[in-house]
Amino acid sequence: MTQLAYEASADGSVESTDRASGMETRVQAQEDEITLLKASLADALRRLRLHDRLLAVLKQQLIAVNPACAGLIDQVCCHENAKLSSSFGLDDGVLQRGSSRSPQSVTAGTNGPTARSTSAEPRPATADRSTQTRASEAGWDPEPNAGPHLDDALHPRAKLRRAPSMEEDDDDLEDDEEAAEQEKEPSWTAPAEEPAEGGAVVGVRGGSRSPEDADAGAPPNQNLGPTSSAASTVRQGPQKPLPCTVSTCTALPKHSLVVFRVRRNSEKLANLKGQVKRLDKKAASSATLLNHSPSFENRAKELVAIAGSPGSRRGTYSQGQSIKMFIRGRPITMYIPANIQNYEDLKMELPPERLELDWVYGYRGRDCRANLYFLPTGEAVYFIACVVVLYHISKRTQRHYRRHTDCVRCLTLHPDKVRIASGQTASVDKDGKPLQPCVHIWDSGTLVTLQHIGLGTFQRGVGSLAFSTMDSGAFLCVIDESNEHMLSVWDWARDSKQAEVKSTNETVLAVDFHPSDSSNIITCGKSHVYFWTFTAGQFTKKQGIFGKYKKPKFIQCFAFSLTGEVLSGDSEGNILTWGRSAADIRTLGKGAKETFQIMRQTKAHEGSVFTLCTLQGGALLSGGSKDRKVIRWSADLAPEQECEIPEKFGAVRTVVAMAEDEVLVGTTRNAILRGTFSNGFVAVVQGHVDEMWGLATHPHVDSFLSCGHDRQVCLWETGQHTLTWSVTLEEYGLCADFCPNGSVVSVGLSTGRWVVLDLLTAEVVSESVDGNEQLSVMRYSPDGCCLAVGSHDNFIYIYNVTEGGRRYSRFGKCNGHSSFITHLDWSKDGKYIMSNSGDYEILYWDIAGGCKLLRNRFESKDREWASYTCVLGFHVMGVWLEGSDGTDINALCRSHSESVVAVADDFCKVHLFQYPCPKPKAPSRRYEGHGSHVTNVRFTHSDSHLLSMGGKDACILQWRVVRGGTAAAGSPEPAPALPT
Repeated sequence: MTQLAYEASADGSVESTDRASGMETRVQAQEDEITLLKASLADALRRLRLHDRLLAVLKQQLIAVNPACAGLIDQVCCHENAKLSSSFGLDDGVLQRGSSRSPQSVTAGTNGPTARSTSAEPRPATADRSTQTRASEAGWDPEPNAGPHLDDALHPRAKLRRAPSMEEDDDDLEDDEEAAEQEKEPSWTAPAEEPAEGGAVVGVRGGSRSPEDADAGAPPNQNLGPTSSAASTVRQGPQKPLPCTVSTCTALPKHSLVVFRVRRNSEKLANLKGQVKRLDKKAASSATLLNHSPSFENRAKELVAIAGSPGSRRGTYSQGQSIKMFIRGRPITMYIPANIQNYEDLKMELPPERLELDWVYGYRGRDCRANLYFLPTGEAVYFIACVVVLYHISKRTQRHYRRHTDCVRCLTLHPDKVRIASGQTASVDKDGKPLQPCVHIWDSGTLVTLQHIGLGTFQRGVGSLAFSTMDSGAFLCVIDESNEHMLSVWDWARDSKQAEVKSTNETVLAVDFHPSDSSNIITCGKSHVYFWTFTAGQFTKKQGIFGKYKKPKFIQCFAFSLTGEVLSGDSEGNILTWGRSAADIRTLGKGAKETFQIMRQTKAHEGSVFTLCTLQGGALLSGGSKDRKVIRWSADLAPEQECEIPEKFGAVRTVVAMAEDEVLVGTTRNAILRGTFSNGFVAVVQGHVDEMWGLATHPHVDSFLSCGHDRQVCLWETGQHTLTWSVTLEEYGLCADFCPNGSVVSVGLSTGRWVVLDLLTAEVVSESVDGNEQLSVMRYSPDGCCLAVGSHDNFIYIYNVTEGGRRYSRFGKCNGHSSFITHLDWSKDGKYIMSNSGDYEILYWDIAGGCKLLRNRFESKDREWASYTCVLGFHVMGVWLEGSDGTDINALCRSHSESVVAVADDFCKVHLFQYPCPKPKAPSRRYEGHGSHVTNVRFTHSDSHLLSMGGKDACILQWRVVRGGTAAAGSPEPAPALPT
């Protein structure tokens, strides 16, 4: 069945392969977790054995100190012996005491041969261990280096010290030989030959221990070392070790004879030995695995923390040293700096700083029409993102209408030239709930909202708007962006819909009331011009007849002549004059009514005619796309003047007449030009055209640099709100940073190449290539001696910088991230780097030490950073909302005063948090204005302003930072909450 499924569809095959690969990755991760748990289990078993041995030693000490308690301990030991017998299959042993036996020789037992005589001193081992018959040495082990063995658990009375055999590991042999060399006191020795089954092993205590030591009950050394990898049991030459039990519990005087009755049980002993060896090998292999894998080491630490700390179970505070946050289920450990004494007592408050929108860079001309008007006050009205801008051309000041909750798509001006209607698109909030589009009617003088209309009526967004003219603008016509492009007429003052009708399934580009008859409405768009009649709440539609003229693909725009004729511009570059004509009975049949037909066709431009504007004297202005010309026509459509705008500004999108002969021209490359036909045009508003990511502020002066997917690199001046220079590169830029000396700026591109530009000439003074993937971050060290380049190939490239930022040489490469680099910062001393990656890693690097990865992140908890742009870190942990998926925050920036941090999120918002912000659910000040994900934020060098950059909205917002108190009087109030 699997093979058939793969043969059925290539797409299904790829999807199944990806799914299988993902499952393999998860299985491997689970196996790694199991390996760590097995290692922890083996360690726990070793600890249990250690406690058992310690218990046996403590019993020996107690008997040595107080022989009178031997009877009581004997009862306890007998109870334990019964458990050991049932566990290991041992016969009850017999402990025999003899006071008249000679310490020089002993008899092994009735069934065994006679043991060789031995002295109290330890007998050295021969070189050939494979043929040597060694006796087990039992007794107190006074050396601190001699570790406990498994014999202690099997012998509650005595700690057996065995000679090494060929069955042991090399490490164990070396440990025992070292212990034997360091031995300075004789121990209990039990020389014996191999006993037969049921025989006895006999031990004699001997040595030079003083009576004072014996009377004082001097205890053995309690420094229990690590366990060996092989079981430590009684060795009888090459024989297998024999477990034994102690049948009585009494004090052992000097030179007393101890006889242990044992029974062979080879099968159970082999099982026991095998289990012990397997556990030791598992522990050794797990230890090796952890030593060679930093990720395993970190995960093992996390497992220990999770298992041992109730706070870490909740994913927060952990034993006063670290705290965990979870992103998409992945724990990220943050170490608490030493200067924070009590993390739980920290209080997160709103920052005293506030933001006021100071300036908006950009204009939306690339994909919107009806987007530029001129007011009698001398202000140009246009929009970008969620902001409607009122820009005073002469005074060079801006005011902003900020009540929209998503991108503005269209504007229209009331006949009184004061009131404005603006329509927005539909959107969703951060929880995925739809936000319905609507139309705002507001006063341009006071920026007060007069009415909201269309909530719950329009779908997807508002595409076109128009006020009626004859009745003083009492009605508003709206076309939404649904499939049927619903046409509706509203009594906007009463928020009352008068009528609604489906217009067409084709694209609708423009709508307007006839200036002399409010019951007539015209719409145009893809392959159509419709003439609507609105009476008694009903619509009647008549389609324009092209007749003998070629039907264009698009009717882009239309206007009205002074005589009331409809003039339209199409995609063929023609201006068509429409008029009423009697019905042609021969063509349309009997009973046909009057029609609207083309009366005249005038060739105007190469390419489309994007805009038409009627002047007061009856003249007409037209704007072309391909030829980029603005042409002035007489009332009878005779060309009078023309002017071509520079190619870098794009095609003409809209034309608006100003006072006298001046004209405002909006272009498709998001620029607004001002000028005359005789003197030409200059840009008064400029901006980017496509998505932006790169943003950097100058270290000494009030300027900043931006770059984006339109391949433009722009240097702006924040005080005068002007564009200093702009260059176009071969690839688009994604990141940038100024050299600390302020003379050059580096820009990272989408192909792995990066260039260095001179700020005065905008010329490229240096360039280099790192990998073949896009670069995501450029950052100079505080002293300007190094440049760090973060790439999507998972590496950070380090360069030495000389000659004032004009010469670069590769110093090293930071290799350790498992995903692409997203953010990085230098320490204040310029020796270390903190970096984030796409898989939510936080790594630290010793650059001065050779770009080495600092595996112990705890050592970096108190390090001070020259900048803080990493989105993951202890000091900014509180900026993350609960349930964040890791992409909710695109960028952040700490102020130079280190008192506040600005955050750019994925929900079109800019936030201000206090700094540091290490606790979850920290409060923030939230600011709206962007119509797309906010990609970057930066403070200016003096912290006087904050720059925020939108993604798809191609908008840069400049915010004024207000410290303390309340916002300045007259600032826009927050946008009203709209029902969903």
